This record gives sequence, structure tokens and C-alpha cells, in this order.
Amino acid sequence: MVNKINDIDFNDLTERQHFGDIYEQILNDLQSAGNAGEYYTPRAVTAFMVDRIDPKPDETVFDPACGTGGFLTCALPHMRGRYAKRPEDEPTIRAALRAVEKKQLPHMLCVTNMLLHGIEDPSFVRHDKTLARPYISWGQKHRVDIVLTNPSFGGKEEDGIETNFPQHFRTKETADLFLALIIRLLKPGGRAAVVLPDGSLFGEGVKTRLKEHLLEECNLHTIVRLPNSVFRPYATIGTNLLFFEKGAPTADIWFYEHCVPEGQKAYSMAKPIRLEHLQDCIDWWGGTERAGRTETERAWKVTAEEVRARGYNLDIKNPHTQADDLGDPQELLAKLDATEAEVTDLRDQLRVILAEALLR
Repeated sequence: MVNKINDIDFNDLTERQHFGDIYEQILNDLQSAGNAGEYYTPRAVTAFMVDRIDPKPDETVFDPACGTGGFLTCALPHMRGRYAKRPEDEPTIRAALRAVEKKQLPHMLCVTNMLLHGIEDPSFVRHDKTLARPYISWGQKHRVDIVLTNPSFGGKEEDGIETNFPQHFRTKETADLFLALIIRLLKPGGRAAVVLPDGSLFGEGVKTRLKEHLLEECNLHTIVRLPNSVFRPYATIGTNLLFFEKGAPTADIWFYEHCVPEGQKAYSMAKPIRLEHLQDCIDWWGGTERAGRTETERAWKVTAEEVRARGYNLDIKNPHTQADDLGDPQELLAKLDATEAEVTDLRDQLRVILAEALLR
């Protein structure tokens, strides 16, 4: 592999672009980030989130937990393809990007990724700990137009990190701290797309206070619910894509349930999620103004008042899906008792047989 790479002429734009594609595939095959609850986001998901947020060259784009730079490598061709097609537009694109990664290896991979995607000076990718900085120190000059990120979830921050945040937001849960910071970092009118686990939707305590803060400070207009298999084989946790804009409180929240394609039981390494699988959601979205949305078998709307009445529990199931009939609880308990009695009887018979065999 090293010999082949050595043969590449990196001054040749075509060869460099081909190697960039290969590099992206290598990163895709190395999705697991280890044991800290971090999983690199499937390319189809990052592309979908970037497409829906629609970043423009004059807008600052920030990923506070960038990993290998998946969101940035999707944002670059998006801006170049739609808004900045001239060489003189490149400095504007470069100046719009912000990223931080705390781990050394993903940081190095992200820097390399930027170089292979035509960014000659990727110094904007900082090797630092975003959450280690006091919450209050993120002032007006640090505000950004867009946040695109998949903060690690399931992981816990080291002791002391939570003290950088206000008392009512203090927790060791990484995803919760990032959500609090993202709300602060957005400019008025700023947009965000964030990957969060199901636990963030129904969790209580700090999670409830964060959701209340989110609905008061931002318009949480869309939640796309993904199946548990999107991150397979590295995780089988249910995930959600939250889209919100800062500046006005939430009135209504639209939910869209993405389902595994017909004829396929689940996503896997061999059959991963692809962007075309999300085309139904794109068609339903309603453009940049989200106009003309209607309820379907996959889409439904909930008011902010309903969410408040639920104690800010956002884990709202699809009302158009009929729940599986699991049977009468009393009958199920009776069957369980009968099965346990049968197991006990078989165990006693086995004990007698073994005792007789040992006496021979």
C-alpha cells in the first residue's frame, strides 16, 4: 500500500482526488473509534444532514467533535458545487470552517482528510478539548452560523469537566454537555444538526433541563428517528437527528421515522445506509422553508405544549404504527410459571440420572 501511495503524483489534481476517495473509504471501514462511546458517522447520514442544513460559503461551519472530519468533507463539495464554483471563492470557504478534535489519531486523520479535499492550510482543525473550556468563556466572537456534529454518546467526561458548565447543566454525560454548548455557540438565526441517542430524548434530570432550554432558545423543528442498525456493527443504539434554529422558541416539532428499506431486515457492514435511502425524507422536507409538510405514515407533528405536558419527553413513537400485540399480561405470566415449573422438573430428573450414573 505504501509503495502504491508513493507512486501517486499529488500535484496532479485528478490523482489526488482519486486518493481522497480511497482515503474516505478507508475511514469508512474504520468507523469504530474505540471504547469511549464514539462512532464515526456513516457518510450517508453526514451527507443528508449537510444537505438539509445547506451551508453557504459566507457562513461559519463548526464541528466541536469532528473526529476524522466527515461533516467537513461533506460540507466542502456541497458549498463548492452549489455556491462557490470559482477558484477565487476558495479562501472564503476555508475561512468559514471551524473544527476541534481531542484525540490525536482522529485529529491527524482529519487534517489529512482536509489536505486531500483541497484545503491547503487545515490549521483550523484544532487538537484540543472543546468541553475543557469554561462555558461562560465562549463569547460573542465565538458564535457560529452552523453546527454540524455527532458528539460521542455513552461516554463519560473526566472529573472536573462538568464544573466548566452552569450548575443546572452539570453532568458527566458527553452528549449533554455538547448540546448545552451548541445552543450557546449558535448566532441568532444560526442552524444546527446534531446526532443524539434515544436516551437524550427521554432522559430526566439534567436532560430534562437541557430540552426545556433547547425549546425555549431554539426552534426544534425536526427530529429524524433512525433505526438501531444505522451504526452496526459497532453499536445497536437508537439514534436521532435533531435540526434546530436559534432565535425563536419551538412551536411545533415534526418527527420523521426512517425505516430500513423493504426486503432488508437491518443495516449492516455489508448493507449500510445510503443517501438514496433517505430520499423519501428529503422529498417530504419541503425545501429550505419546510413548506407543505403533511402527516404521513412516517411523519407526524407534536406541539411544544404537548411536549411540556410530557415532562419534555421527546421519545414520541410513530402514532401511525400499530403497536405489536404482545398478549395479555396475565396469560404471559401463567405461561412463564408453567415453563419455570417444567424446567425445575427436568432439572430434578437430570439430578437423579446423574446420581445413579455416579453410583455405577
